[in-house]
Amino acid sequence: MSVGTWPTSGVLPADVVTHGRGVTMAVVHPYRSDLPDVQVGGTSVQSLVLQHAARLGEKPALVDGTTGRTISYRHLASGVERVAAGLVARGFAAGDVLALYSPNLPEYALAAYGTMAAGGIVTGANPMLTVGELAGQLADAKARILVTVPPFLDRASAAAEQAGVEEVLVFGEAAGATSFRQLMAHDHPPAEVATYLDSELAALPYSSGTTGLPKGVELTHSSLVTNVRQSQAVMDFREHDVVLAVAPFFHVMGFNVLLSCSLAAGATVVTLARFDLEAFLQAIERYRATVTIVSPPMATALAGHPLVDSHDVSSLRSLGVGAAPLAADVEQRCAERLGCVVSQGLGMTEAAAMVTVGPLDEPRRGSVGRLVPNTEARVVDPHGGADLGAGRAGELWIRGPQLMRGYRDRAEATAATIDADGWLHTGDLCYFDEDGYLYVVDRLKELIKYQGYQVAPAELEHLLLTHPAVADVAVVPRPDPDAGEVPVAHVVLRGPATAEELLAYVAERVAPYKRLRAVRFTPSVPRAPSGKLARRVLVEAERVRSEQARAAQASPPPELRSGGGNR
Repeated sequence: MSVGTWPTSGVLPADVVTHGRGVTMAVVHPYRSDLPDVQVGGTSVQSLVLQHAARLGEKPALVDGTTGRTISYRHLASGVERVAAGLVARGFAAGDVLALYSPNLPEYALAAYGTMAAGGIVTGANPMLTVGELAGQLADAKARILVTVPPFLDRASAAAEQAGVEEVLVFGEAAGATSFRQLMAHDHPPAEVATYLDSELAALPYSSGTTGLPKGVELTHSSLVTNVRQSQAVMDFREHDVVLAVAPFFHVMGFNVLLSCSLAAGATVVTLARFDLEAFLQAIERYRATVTIVSPPMATALAGHPLVDSHDVSSLRSLGVGAAPLAADVEQRCAERLGCVVSQGLGMTEAAAMVTVGPLDEPRRGSVGRLVPNTEARVVDPHGGADLGAGRAGELWIRGPQLMRGYRDRAEATAATIDADGWLHTGDLCYFDEDGYLYVVDRLKELIKYQGYQVAPAELEHLLLTHPAVADVAVVPRPDPDAGEVPVAHVVLRGPATAEELLAYVAERVAPYKRLRAVRFTPSVPRAPSGKLARRVLVEAERVRSEQARAAQASPPPELRSGGGNR
Protein backbone atom coordinates (compact mmCIF):
# COMPACT_ATOMS: atom_id res chain seq x y z
CA MET A 1 0.00 0.00 0.00
CA SER A 2 1.03 3.64 -0.34
CA VAL A 3 0.70 6.36 2.27
CA GLY A 4 -0.02 9.96 1.27
CA THR A 5 2.21 12.79 2.46
CA TRP A 6 0.66 15.60 4.49
CA PRO A 7 2.04 18.76 6.08
CA THR A 8 2.69 18.22 9.79
CA SER A 9 3.23 21.75 11.06
CA GLY A 10 1.93 21.41 14.58
CA VAL A 11 -0.63 18.70 13.92
CA LEU A 12 -0.92 15.24 12.45
CA PRO A 13 -3.91 15.06 10.08
CA ALA A 14 -5.39 12.05 8.28
CA ASP A 15 -3.16 9.82 6.23
CA VAL A 16 -4.78 8.40 3.11
CA VAL A 17 -4.05 4.69 2.77
CA THR A 18 -4.64 2.98 -0.60
CA HIS A 19 -4.86 -0.82 -0.56
CA GLY A 20 -3.94 -3.06 -3.49
CA ARG A 21 -7.57 -3.72 -4.38
CA GLY A 22 -8.19 -0.04 -4.97
CA VAL A 23 -9.98 0.47 -1.65
CA THR A 24 -9.02 3.79 -0.05
CA MET A 25 -9.68 4.59 3.56
CA ALA A 26 -8.59 7.28 5.97
CA VAL A 27 -6.43 6.37 8.93
CA VAL A 28 -6.74 9.43 11.14
CA HIS A 29 -4.20 10.31 13.77
CA PRO A 30 -5.11 12.79 16.50
CA TYR A 31 -3.95 16.37 16.21
CA ARG A 32 -1.12 16.83 18.70
CA SER A 33 0.56 19.85 20.20
CA ASP A 34 4.00 20.40 18.71
CA LEU A 35 5.24 22.06 21.92
CA PRO A 36 7.53 20.08 24.25
CA ASP A 37 5.65 18.13 26.91
CA VAL A 38 5.56 19.60 30.40
CA GLN A 39 5.91 17.63 33.61
CA VAL A 40 2.68 16.00 34.72
CA GLY A 41 1.75 16.54 38.37
CA GLY A 42 4.40 15.66 40.93
CA THR A 43 3.50 18.39 43.42
CA SER A 44 0.49 20.02 45.05
CA VAL A 45 -1.21 23.18 43.83
CA GLN A 46 -0.25 25.16 46.94
CA SER A 47 3.38 24.04 46.70
CA LEU A 48 3.54 25.11 43.06
CA VAL A 49 2.13 28.60 43.65
CA LEU A 50 4.39 29.16 46.68
CA GLN A 51 7.58 27.86 45.09
CA HIS A 52 9.16 31.36 44.95
CA ALA A 53 7.66 32.72 48.19
CA ALA A 54 10.75 32.38 50.39
CA ARG A 55 12.96 34.11 47.82
CA LEU A 56 10.51 36.90 46.99
CA GLY A 57 9.74 37.73 50.64
CA GLU A 58 8.10 41.14 50.89
CA LYS A 59 7.31 41.46 47.20
CA PRO A 60 3.53 41.99 46.75
CA ALA A 61 1.85 38.73 45.77
CA LEU A 62 -1.73 40.04 45.86
CA VAL A 63 -3.13 43.56 45.82
CA ASP A 64 -6.75 44.65 46.21
CA GLY A 65 -7.21 46.84 43.14
CA THR A 66 -9.75 49.09 44.87
CA THR A 67 -8.18 49.67 48.28
CA GLY A 68 -4.52 48.86 47.63
CA ARG A 69 -4.48 46.32 50.47
CA THR A 70 -1.48 44.06 49.90
CA ILE A 71 -0.38 40.55 50.85
CA SER A 72 3.32 39.86 50.36
CA TYR A 73 4.70 36.51 49.26
CA ARG A 74 6.03 35.95 52.78
CA HIS A 75 2.63 36.62 54.31
CA LEU A 76 0.90 34.51 51.65
CA ALA A 77 3.05 31.49 52.51
CA SER A 78 2.66 31.89 56.25
CA GLY A 79 -1.04 32.65 55.87
CA VAL A 80 -1.68 29.49 53.85
CA GLU A 81 0.08 27.47 56.55
CA ARG A 82 -1.92 29.11 59.35
CA VAL A 83 -5.26 28.72 57.53
CA ALA A 84 -4.52 25.02 57.07
CA ALA A 85 -3.68 24.64 60.78
CA GLY A 86 -6.79 26.59 61.80
CA LEU A 87 -9.00 24.37 59.65
CA VAL A 88 -7.48 21.15 60.97
CA ALA A 89 -7.96 22.39 64.55
CA ARG A 90 -11.66 22.83 63.71
CA GLY A 91 -11.88 19.17 62.70
CA PHE A 92 -11.62 19.84 58.98
CA ALA A 93 -10.19 16.63 57.50
CA ALA A 94 -8.62 15.49 54.24
CA GLY A 95 -11.30 15.31 51.56
CA ASP A 96 -13.60 17.83 53.27
CA VAL A 97 -15.00 20.69 51.17
CA LEU A 98 -14.76 24.43 51.82
CA ALA A 99 -16.93 26.70 49.68
CA LEU A 100 -16.04 30.26 48.69
CA TYR A 101 -18.94 32.60 47.90
CA SER A 102 -16.99 35.76 47.28
CA PRO A 103 -15.79 38.17 44.60
CA ASN A 104 -12.10 38.37 43.76
CA LEU A 105 -10.13 39.46 46.84
CA PRO A 106 -6.53 38.84 48.00
CA GLU A 107 -7.88 36.72 50.88
CA TYR A 108 -9.46 34.34 48.36
CA ALA A 109 -5.99 32.90 47.75
CA LEU A 110 -5.38 32.39 51.47
CA ALA A 111 -8.64 30.49 51.86
CA ALA A 112 -8.28 28.38 48.72
CA TYR A 113 -4.65 27.34 49.06
CA GLY A 114 -4.99 26.99 52.84
CA THR A 115 -7.84 24.55 52.31
CA MET A 116 -5.74 22.53 49.88
CA ALA A 117 -2.82 22.55 52.33
CA ALA A 118 -5.17 21.03 54.92
CA GLY A 119 -5.96 18.24 52.47
CA GLY A 120 -9.33 19.74 51.60
CA ILE A 121 -11.22 20.56 48.42
CA VAL A 122 -12.27 24.05 47.30
CA THR A 123 -15.56 24.77 45.55
CA GLY A 124 -16.08 28.31 44.29
CA ALA A 125 -19.61 29.66 43.94
CA ASN A 126 -20.72 32.44 41.63
CA PRO A 127 -21.56 35.51 43.78
CA MET A 128 -24.69 36.05 41.68
CA LEU A 129 -26.28 32.75 42.73
CA THR A 130 -29.55 33.00 44.62
CA VAL A 131 -30.07 31.37 48.01
CA GLY A 132 -31.68 28.32 46.42
CA GLU A 133 -28.99 27.94 43.76
CA LEU A 134 -26.19 28.32 46.31
CA ALA A 135 -27.84 25.85 48.68
CA GLY A 136 -28.05 23.34 45.84
CA GLN A 137 -24.33 23.61 45.10
CA LEU A 138 -23.37 23.45 48.78
CA ALA A 139 -25.47 20.34 49.32
CA ASP A 140 -24.21 18.63 46.18
CA ALA A 141 -20.59 19.39 47.09
CA LYS A 142 -21.19 18.35 50.72
CA ALA A 143 -19.47 21.52 51.88
CA ARG A 144 -18.63 21.72 55.61
CA ILE A 145 -17.53 25.37 55.74
CA LEU A 146 -18.64 28.40 53.72
CA VAL A 147 -16.59 31.60 53.44
CA THR A 148 -18.22 34.78 52.17
CA VAL A 149 -18.09 38.60 52.41
CA PRO A 150 -20.31 40.87 54.57
CA PRO A 151 -22.62 42.03 51.73
CA PHE A 152 -23.43 38.38 50.87
CA LEU A 153 -23.78 37.16 54.45
CA ASP A 154 -27.58 37.01 54.59
CA ARG A 155 -27.80 34.91 51.42
CA ALA A 156 -24.84 32.77 52.46
CA SER A 157 -26.27 32.05 55.90
CA ALA A 158 -29.69 31.12 54.52
CA ALA A 159 -28.16 28.81 51.92
CA ALA A 160 -25.82 27.25 54.47
CA GLU A 161 -28.75 26.48 56.77
CA GLN A 162 -30.67 24.84 53.92
CA ALA A 163 -27.66 22.77 52.87
CA GLY A 164 -26.53 21.72 56.34
CA VAL A 165 -23.21 23.59 56.23
CA GLU A 166 -21.59 23.54 59.67
CA GLU A 167 -20.02 27.00 59.79
CA VAL A 168 -20.04 30.30 57.89
CA LEU A 169 -16.98 32.55 58.01
CA VAL A 170 -16.67 36.04 56.60
CA PHE A 171 -13.75 37.97 55.13
CA GLY A 172 -13.48 41.11 57.23
CA GLU A 173 -16.02 41.72 60.00
CA ALA A 174 -19.80 41.35 60.21
CA ALA A 175 -22.19 41.25 63.14
CA GLY A 176 -23.07 37.71 64.16
CA ALA A 177 -20.46 36.10 61.94
CA THR A 178 -17.10 34.51 62.64
CA SER A 179 -14.22 36.36 60.99
CA PHE A 180 -11.99 34.45 58.60
CA ARG A 181 -9.06 35.97 60.54
CA GLN A 182 -9.70 33.44 63.32
CA LEU A 183 -8.30 30.75 61.04
CA MET A 184 -4.95 32.55 61.22
CA ALA A 185 -5.02 34.09 64.71
CA HIS A 186 -4.10 30.99 66.74
CA ASP A 187 -1.22 29.08 68.30
CA HIS A 188 -1.91 25.72 66.66
CA PRO A 189 1.04 23.78 65.25
CA PRO A 190 1.32 23.39 61.44
CA ALA A 191 -1.19 20.97 59.97
CA GLU A 192 0.02 17.43 59.49
CA VAL A 193 -1.53 16.12 56.29
CA ALA A 194 -1.09 12.65 54.85
CA THR A 195 1.44 12.20 52.04
CA TYR A 196 0.38 14.10 48.97
CA LEU A 197 -0.91 12.10 45.98
CA ASP A 198 -1.41 13.34 42.41
CA SER A 199 -4.84 11.73 42.39
CA GLU A 200 -6.18 13.69 45.36
CA LEU A 201 -8.92 16.21 44.64
CA ALA A 202 -8.07 19.88 45.03
CA ALA A 203 -11.00 21.73 43.48
CA LEU A 204 -14.66 21.16 42.69
CA PRO A 205 -15.86 23.93 40.35
CA TYR A 206 -19.36 23.60 38.92
CA SER A 207 -20.15 23.35 35.23
CA SER A 208 -23.16 22.34 33.18
CA GLY A 209 -20.82 20.38 30.92
CA THR A 210 -22.16 19.70 27.45
CA THR A 211 -25.76 19.80 28.66
CA GLY A 212 -28.00 19.61 31.71
CA LEU A 213 -27.85 21.01 35.22
CA PRO A 214 -24.63 22.18 36.95
CA LYS A 215 -22.36 19.36 38.05
CA GLY A 216 -19.31 19.28 40.31
CA VAL A 217 -16.13 18.86 38.24
CA GLU A 218 -13.52 16.83 40.11
CA LEU A 219 -10.09 18.35 39.49
CA THR A 220 -7.05 16.74 41.07
CA HIS A 221 -3.85 18.41 42.15
CA SER A 222 -2.19 16.77 39.17
CA SER A 223 -4.67 18.12 36.61
CA LEU A 224 -4.49 21.68 37.98
CA VAL A 225 -0.69 21.69 38.35
CA THR A 226 -0.23 20.26 34.87
CA ASN A 227 -2.55 22.83 33.32
CA VAL A 228 -0.67 25.65 35.04
CA ARG A 229 2.50 24.39 33.36
CA GLN A 230 0.72 23.92 30.03
CA SER A 231 -0.72 27.44 30.13
CA GLN A 232 2.58 28.96 31.21
CA ALA A 233 4.37 27.31 28.27
CA VAL A 234 2.30 29.48 25.92
CA MET A 235 1.20 32.49 27.94
CA ASP A 236 4.62 33.28 29.43
CA PHE A 237 3.76 34.86 32.79
CA ARG A 238 6.91 36.52 34.15
CA GLU A 239 8.13 37.46 37.60
CA HIS A 240 7.99 41.19 36.86
CA ASP A 241 4.43 40.99 35.52
CA VAL A 242 1.50 42.73 37.19
CA VAL A 243 -1.55 40.64 36.35
CA LEU A 244 -4.97 42.29 36.57
CA ALA A 245 -7.45 39.64 37.73
CA VAL A 246 -11.03 40.54 36.88
CA ALA A 247 -11.97 37.08 35.55
CA PRO A 248 -13.71 35.51 38.58
CA PHE A 249 -11.77 33.12 40.81
CA PHE A 250 -14.82 30.84 41.19
CA HIS A 251 -14.18 29.89 37.55
CA VAL A 252 -11.14 27.81 36.55
CA MET A 253 -9.98 30.48 34.09
CA GLY A 254 -9.69 33.04 36.86
CA PHE A 255 -8.41 30.62 39.49
CA ASN A 256 -6.02 28.33 37.65
CA VAL A 257 -4.76 30.65 34.91
CA LEU A 258 -4.83 34.18 36.33
CA LEU A 259 -4.24 33.35 40.00
CA SER A 260 -2.21 30.13 40.07
CA CYS A 261 -0.16 30.77 36.91
CA SER A 262 0.73 34.27 38.07
CA LEU A 263 1.77 33.27 41.59
CA ALA A 264 3.70 30.25 40.33
CA ALA A 265 5.70 32.67 38.15
CA GLY A 266 6.31 35.09 41.03
CA ALA A 267 4.17 37.85 39.52
CA THR A 268 1.90 40.30 41.37
CA VAL A 269 -1.87 39.75 41.09
CA VAL A 270 -4.15 42.78 41.33
CA THR A 271 -7.74 41.75 42.08
CA LEU A 272 -10.94 43.46 40.97
CA ALA A 273 -14.28 42.36 42.42
CA ARG A 274 -16.17 42.96 39.17
CA PHE A 275 -15.73 44.43 35.73
CA ASP A 276 -16.42 48.13 35.46
CA LEU A 277 -14.69 49.66 32.45
CA GLU A 278 -13.52 52.84 34.16
CA ALA A 279 -12.31 51.01 37.28
CA PHE A 280 -10.60 48.45 35.05
CA LEU A 281 -8.77 51.14 33.08
CA GLN A 282 -7.85 53.01 36.28
CA ALA A 283 -6.35 49.81 37.71
CA ILE A 284 -4.23 49.27 34.59
CA GLU A 285 -2.97 52.83 34.85
CA ARG A 286 -2.45 52.87 38.64
CA TYR A 287 -0.69 49.52 38.97
CA ARG A 288 0.97 49.49 35.52
CA ALA A 289 -0.66 46.15 34.74
CA THR A 290 1.09 44.12 32.07
CA VAL A 291 -1.22 41.10 31.58
CA THR A 292 -4.93 40.41 31.89
CA ILE A 293 -7.63 38.09 30.55
CA VAL A 294 -11.12 39.31 29.66
CA SER A 295 -14.37 38.01 28.15
CA PRO A 296 -15.53 39.03 24.64
CA PRO A 297 -17.94 41.75 25.88
CA MET A 298 -15.06 43.32 27.81
CA ALA A 299 -12.81 43.11 24.74
CA THR A 300 -15.53 44.74 22.65
CA ALA A 301 -15.69 47.63 25.13
CA LEU A 302 -11.91 48.01 25.06
CA ALA A 303 -11.99 48.06 21.26
CA GLY A 304 -14.56 50.82 20.93
CA HIS A 305 -15.43 52.75 24.09
CA PRO A 306 -14.18 56.38 24.23
CA LEU A 307 -13.15 55.98 27.90
CA VAL A 308 -10.09 54.00 26.77
CA ASP A 309 -8.56 57.11 25.21
CA SER A 310 -8.54 58.94 28.55
CA HIS A 311 -6.33 56.36 30.32
CA ASP A 312 -2.72 55.28 29.97
CA VAL A 313 -2.77 51.58 29.10
CA SER A 314 0.71 51.50 27.58
CA SER A 315 1.96 49.10 30.28
CA LEU A 316 -0.10 46.22 28.84
CA ARG A 317 1.95 43.67 26.89
CA SER A 318 -0.65 40.89 26.63
CA LEU A 319 -4.42 40.65 26.74
CA GLY A 320 -6.09 37.26 26.54
CA VAL A 321 -9.70 36.67 25.56
CA GLY A 322 -11.62 33.64 26.75
CA ALA A 323 -15.06 32.25 27.69
CA ALA A 324 -16.41 32.56 24.12
CA PRO A 325 -15.02 33.25 20.63
CA LEU A 326 -14.31 36.87 19.65
CA ALA A 327 -14.83 38.15 16.11
CA ALA A 328 -11.57 38.65 14.20
CA ASP A 329 -12.27 42.30 13.42
CA VAL A 330 -12.96 43.15 17.08
CA GLU A 331 -9.80 41.30 18.11
CA GLN A 332 -7.78 43.36 15.59
CA ARG A 333 -9.31 46.68 16.69
CA CYS A 334 -8.61 45.81 20.32
CA ALA A 335 -4.96 45.02 19.59
CA GLU A 336 -4.48 48.24 17.62
CA ARG A 337 -6.15 50.40 20.23
CA LEU A 338 -4.35 48.94 23.24
CA GLY A 339 -1.02 48.54 21.48
CA CYS A 340 -0.42 45.07 22.89
CA VAL A 341 -0.68 41.43 21.89
CA VAL A 342 -4.28 40.19 21.89
CA SER A 343 -4.86 36.46 21.60
CA GLN A 344 -7.73 34.09 22.21
CA GLY A 345 -7.92 30.74 23.96
CA LEU A 346 -10.30 27.85 24.40
CA GLY A 347 -10.81 26.44 27.86
CA MET A 348 -13.13 24.11 29.72
CA THR A 349 -13.80 23.55 33.39
CA GLU A 350 -13.51 19.83 32.62
CA ALA A 351 -9.95 20.44 31.36
CA ALA A 352 -8.79 22.43 34.42
CA ALA A 353 -8.85 25.51 32.15
CA MET A 354 -6.78 25.75 28.98
CA VAL A 355 -6.98 23.52 25.89
CA THR A 356 -5.74 25.90 23.19
CA VAL A 357 -4.05 29.31 23.39
CA GLY A 358 -3.04 31.76 20.70
CA PRO A 359 0.78 32.02 20.62
CA LEU A 360 1.86 35.45 21.85
CA ASP A 361 4.41 35.77 19.07
CA GLU A 362 2.01 34.71 16.33
CA PRO A 363 -1.69 34.97 17.17
CA ARG A 364 -4.09 34.41 14.30
CA ARG A 365 -7.16 36.64 14.23
CA GLY A 366 -10.41 34.82 14.87
CA SER A 367 -8.65 31.66 16.04
CA VAL A 368 -8.66 30.35 19.61
CA GLY A 369 -5.06 29.26 19.16
CA ARG A 370 -3.10 26.03 19.14
CA LEU A 371 -3.09 23.04 21.45
CA VAL A 372 -1.23 23.43 24.73
CA PRO A 373 1.52 20.87 25.52
CA ASN A 374 0.66 17.21 26.26
CA THR A 375 -2.70 17.64 24.53
CA GLU A 376 -4.32 15.76 21.67
CA ALA A 377 -7.47 16.59 19.74
CA ARG A 378 -9.78 15.08 17.17
CA VAL A 379 -12.39 16.72 14.99
CA VAL A 380 -15.19 14.21 14.52
CA ASP A 381 -18.16 14.23 12.17
CA PRO A 382 -21.10 14.48 14.63
CA HIS A 383 -23.31 12.48 12.29
CA GLY A 384 -21.10 9.75 10.84
CA GLY A 385 -18.40 9.56 13.50
CA ALA A 386 -15.50 9.85 11.05
CA ASP A 387 -12.41 11.91 11.87
CA LEU A 388 -12.08 15.05 9.77
CA GLY A 389 -8.97 16.73 8.42
CA ALA A 390 -7.90 20.37 8.29
CA GLY A 391 -10.54 22.85 7.23
CA ARG A 392 -13.49 20.55 7.95
CA ALA A 393 -15.73 21.32 10.92
CA GLY A 394 -16.88 18.67 13.38
CA GLU A 395 -17.14 18.08 17.12
CA LEU A 396 -13.93 18.76 19.01
CA TRP A 397 -12.66 15.89 21.17
CA ILE A 398 -9.67 16.42 23.46
CA ARG A 399 -7.41 14.21 25.55
CA GLY A 400 -4.64 15.08 27.99
CA PRO A 401 -3.42 14.85 31.59
CA GLN A 402 -5.28 18.03 32.57
CA LEU A 403 -8.74 16.46 32.20
CA MET A 404 -11.09 16.08 35.14
CA ARG A 405 -11.41 12.84 37.07
CA GLY A 406 -15.16 13.02 36.44
CA TYR A 407 -18.38 14.66 37.57
CA ARG A 408 -19.01 14.27 41.29
CA ASP A 409 -21.41 11.39 41.99
CA ARG A 410 -22.54 11.34 38.34
CA ALA A 411 -21.01 8.31 36.68
CA GLU A 412 -23.50 8.36 33.81
CA ALA A 413 -22.78 12.01 32.95
CA THR A 414 -19.04 11.33 33.18
CA ALA A 415 -19.29 8.38 30.78
CA ALA A 416 -21.31 10.51 28.37
CA THR A 417 -18.58 13.16 28.34
CA ILE A 418 -15.33 11.14 28.49
CA ASP A 419 -15.30 7.93 26.47
CA ALA A 420 -13.49 4.68 27.23
CA ASP A 421 -10.38 5.86 25.35
CA GLY A 422 -10.10 9.05 27.42
CA TRP A 423 -11.48 11.47 24.79
CA LEU A 424 -13.54 14.31 26.21
CA HIS A 425 -16.38 15.18 23.82
CA THR A 426 -16.61 18.97 24.06
CA GLY A 427 -19.84 19.57 22.12
CA ASP A 428 -18.10 22.42 20.25
CA LEU A 429 -18.20 22.52 16.43
CA CYS A 430 -14.65 23.40 15.37
CA TYR A 431 -12.00 22.98 12.72
CA PHE A 432 -8.21 23.18 12.53
CA ASP A 433 -6.47 24.98 9.70
CA GLU A 434 -3.38 23.52 8.02
CA ASP A 435 -1.10 25.17 10.60
CA GLY A 436 -2.85 23.73 13.64
CA TYR A 437 -4.86 26.82 14.62
CA LEU A 438 -8.31 26.03 15.97
CA TYR A 439 -11.49 27.90 15.02
CA VAL A 440 -14.84 27.60 16.83
CA VAL A 441 -17.79 27.57 14.43
CA ASP A 442 -20.70 26.86 16.75
CA ARG A 443 -21.71 24.76 19.75
CA LEU A 444 -23.32 21.40 19.42
CA LYS A 445 -24.04 21.51 23.09
CA GLU A 446 -27.04 23.38 24.33
CA LEU A 447 -25.42 25.86 26.69
CA ILE A 448 -26.22 29.51 26.20
CA LYS A 449 -23.25 31.86 26.64
CA TYR A 450 -24.40 35.16 28.15
CA GLN A 451 -21.46 37.58 28.53
CA GLY A 452 -19.17 34.60 29.07
CA TYR A 453 -21.44 32.96 31.68
CA GLN A 454 -22.92 29.53 31.06
CA VAL A 455 -26.70 29.34 31.14
CA ALA A 456 -28.15 25.82 31.03
CA PRO A 457 -31.49 25.71 29.17
CA ALA A 458 -32.47 22.58 31.09
CA GLU A 459 -32.24 24.47 34.39
CA LEU A 460 -34.56 27.24 33.19
CA GLU A 461 -36.95 24.73 31.61
CA HIS A 462 -37.15 22.79 34.85
CA LEU A 463 -37.90 25.98 36.75
CA LEU A 464 -40.60 27.14 34.32
CA LEU A 465 -42.31 23.76 34.51
CA THR A 466 -42.88 24.35 38.23
CA HIS A 467 -45.23 27.24 37.30
CA PRO A 468 -48.82 25.95 37.37
CA ALA A 469 -49.69 27.58 34.02
CA VAL A 470 -46.80 26.04 32.03
CA ALA A 471 -47.42 22.75 30.23
CA ASP A 472 -44.28 22.52 28.11
CA VAL A 473 -41.28 24.72 27.40
CA ALA A 474 -38.07 25.01 25.44
CA VAL A 475 -35.36 27.57 26.21
CA VAL A 476 -33.01 28.54 23.39
CA PRO A 477 -30.43 31.25 22.70
CA ARG A 478 -31.18 34.40 20.75
CA PRO A 479 -28.14 36.15 19.21
CA ASP A 480 -27.41 39.46 20.90
CA PRO A 481 -24.78 42.00 19.76
CA ASP A 482 -23.84 43.00 23.31
CA ALA A 483 -24.22 39.82 25.38
CA GLY A 484 -23.43 37.25 22.70
CA GLU A 485 -26.58 35.26 23.44
CA VAL A 486 -29.64 35.72 25.64
CA PRO A 487 -32.10 33.02 26.80
CA VAL A 488 -35.59 33.02 25.29
CA ALA A 489 -38.39 30.67 26.38
CA HIS A 490 -40.94 29.12 24.01
CA VAL A 491 -43.83 28.23 26.30
CA VAL A 492 -46.94 26.06 25.93
CA LEU A 493 -49.58 27.16 28.44
CA ARG A 494 -52.09 25.02 30.32
CA GLY A 495 -53.63 27.99 32.14
CA PRO A 496 -53.66 31.81 32.08
CA ALA A 497 -50.31 33.59 32.38
CA THR A 498 -48.62 36.61 30.82
CA ALA A 499 -45.09 36.88 29.50
CA GLU A 500 -44.31 39.46 32.17
CA GLU A 501 -45.51 37.09 34.89
CA LEU A 502 -43.24 34.27 33.68
CA LEU A 503 -40.26 36.60 33.26
CA ALA A 504 -40.69 37.78 36.85
CA TYR A 505 -41.21 34.20 38.09
CA VAL A 506 -37.83 33.15 36.72
CA ALA A 507 -36.05 36.38 37.68
CA GLU A 508 -36.98 35.90 41.34
CA ARG A 509 -35.37 32.46 41.41
CA VAL A 510 -32.14 32.69 39.42
CA ALA A 511 -28.99 34.78 39.21
CA PRO A 512 -29.28 37.90 37.02
CA TYR A 513 -27.27 36.44 34.15
CA LYS A 514 -29.68 33.48 33.89
CA ARG A 515 -32.83 35.59 33.57
CA LEU A 516 -35.02 35.13 30.51
CA ARG A 517 -35.02 38.02 28.07
CA ALA A 518 -38.24 37.05 26.29
CA VAL A 519 -41.15 34.61 26.45
CA ARG A 520 -42.89 33.43 23.30
CA PHE A 521 -46.17 31.52 23.54
CA THR A 522 -46.67 28.63 21.14
CA PRO A 523 -49.23 25.79 20.70
CA SER A 524 -46.38 23.23 20.94
CA VAL A 525 -42.63 22.92 20.99
CA PRO A 526 -40.99 20.72 18.34
CA ARG A 527 -40.10 17.22 19.48
CA ALA A 528 -38.79 14.07 17.82
CA PRO A 529 -40.95 10.91 17.86
CA SER A 530 -38.89 9.74 20.83
CA GLY A 531 -40.02 12.82 22.75
CA LYS A 532 -36.60 14.49 22.62
CA LEU A 533 -36.79 18.24 22.19
CA ALA A 534 -35.82 19.40 18.68
CA ARG A 535 -34.17 22.49 20.07
CA ARG A 536 -32.24 23.38 16.91
CA VAL A 537 -35.52 24.20 15.10
CA LEU A 538 -36.19 26.96 17.61
CA VAL A 539 -32.55 28.06 17.66
CA GLU A 540 -32.70 28.62 13.91
CA ALA A 541 -36.01 30.48 14.22
CA GLU A 542 -34.46 32.83 16.80
CA ARG A 543 -31.44 33.41 14.58
CA VAL A 544 -33.67 34.36 11.62
CA ARG A 545 -35.84 36.59 13.83
CA SER A 546 -32.71 38.34 15.15
CA GLU A 547 -31.35 38.93 11.63
CA GLN A 548 -34.69 40.31 10.46
CA ALA A 549 -34.81 42.69 13.41
CA ARG A 550 -31.28 43.95 12.70
CA ALA A 551 -32.12 44.41 9.02
CA ALA A 552 -35.25 46.40 9.90
CA GLN A 553 -33.23 48.65 12.20
CA ALA A 554 -30.58 49.24 9.54
CA SER A 555 -33.09 50.00 6.74
CA PRO A 556 -34.48 53.59 6.59
CA PRO A 557 -38.23 54.18 6.18
CA PRO A 558 -39.54 54.06 2.59
CA GLU A 559 -40.14 57.80 2.45
CA LEU A 560 -36.46 58.47 3.21
CA ARG A 561 -35.24 55.89 0.69
CA SER A 562 -37.35 57.53 -2.06
CA GLY A 563 -36.41 61.06 -1.11
CA GLY A 564 -40.01 61.94 -0.22
CA GLY A 565 -41.98 62.16 2.98
CA ASN A 566 -41.26 64.41 5.93
CA ARG A 567 -38.06 66.45 5.87
